[in-house]
Amino acid sequence: MQSKLLLVDDEWVFSSSTARYLSRKGFFVREAGTLAAARTAVAGDSFNAVLLDLGLPDGNGIEFLDELRAAYPALAIIVITGSGDIPVAVEAMKRGADHFLSKPIDLTELELFLNKSLEVGQLRRKHAAHQRLSKRNEPFFGTSEAARHAQELALLAAESDAVVLITGETGTGKGVIANWIHHRSYRRTMSFVEVNCSMLRGELLASELFGHARGAFTSASENRSGLIDTADGGTLFLDEIGDMDASIQVQFLKVIEEKRFRRLGETSVRHSDFRLICATNHDLASDVARGAFRADLFYRLNVLPIHLPPLREIPDDFRSLVAYLLAGFGTTVEQFERGAMEILQAYEWPGNTRELKNVLERALLLARGQPIGRSHLRGIEHGSPRQDSANGRSIAADVLAVLQRCGGDKRLAARELGISRATLYRRLQSIEGTEQ
Repeated sequence: MQSKLLLVDDEWVFSSSTARYLSRKGFFVREAGTLAAARTAVAGDSFNAVLLDLGLPDGNGIEFLDELRAAYPALAIIVITGSGDIPVAVEAMKRGADHFLSKPIDLTELELFLNKSLEVGQLRRKHAAHQRLSKRNEPFFGTSEAARHAQELALLAAESDAVVLITGETGTGKGVIANWIHHRSYRRTMSFVEVNCSMLRGELLASELFGHARGAFTSASENRSGLIDTADGGTLFLDEIGDMDASIQVQFLKVIEEKRFRRLGETSVRHSDFRLICATNHDLASDVARGAFRADLFYRLNVLPIHLPPLREIPDDFRSLVAYLLAGFGTTVEQFERGAMEILQAYEWPGNTRELKNVLERALLLARGQPIGRSHLRGIEHGSPRQDSANGRSIAADVLAVLQRCGGDKRLAARELGISRATLYRRLQSIEGTEQ
């Protein structure tokens, strides 16, 4: 990819000859003769490198250097100084310049320094990306009593090898916590294997978990390892285990107790040393009481239970959570106009953190870099969907209007409203119930 270079210098002869030389070497060069012109250029375009003269008609380039380094940490910056200005050049290096060159400049040397600085800039970007990813893997733990209790239990889970059962409503971050526990445990160098039990049923789930031998069933055309086998030495995460079929519950209980299993269609016994973490949005104790979940499996899973509270139960953590999510998008709560945050806080968030994240991402896209206002929060601007009936009718009208505009496509409608499809289905069911 062609590197884009901003050349900031007011000496026409020097800058033009330098620009021509660097253009021939594959750089896309844009010139600016003043600090004002340079600021305009940077605001309207992105550059890989800046060649900056410190003596400019409308100010000292040192000031612009500070601005550039603060706003663009990975940018390659080379400073040009007049002969005898070594102390100024040293100051520029202290403030973040990668290199400095004194006039008259050897263009071959300039090209060499530019390429080295661009390599350093690329390393800076990779390091920054790694740091962002590391921070993103760190889940949000609030300061409320319920959140702190969940954090304490998660830390305990990471230090042990006990079976963990994470409970909470849809969107509360159960999968994030499971992943975090694994990556803080001694098994972190091994696989984290995830299975969603609500997506697979019966024979399909059994085949996915245990694997199968060729000919075990109609579509079993070859031998296949199961995810229990894949998780050997690592962590097996069973999401939505409350939806696991009763027949699989029986088989899996034996696997937990013995760490032994058979592939479908095989007689030989296999062994897998996996750590088990499960999650569900069900009340498994109630499911056990009504016979929808095996009591013996529930007791085996409920060794170290961790409950993640819904957003409506931790209002004191809400603003901090919004700030955490916005940081992941590279912005802050200052991006909100007055009143916009109150709209977010007034809503009950049935989809919890997942729904909140989707709404924030959509609002940022709609705002296009401008402050987020009420118009960017469509679908939640009327407050909770469980408020008074007049309000409910208004929200129902919004939902139906968006659904009609999307031609009945619920996936597109949910995206436009900034909610999950599950939340959209719940609202549509509520609307149908109101109309009956």
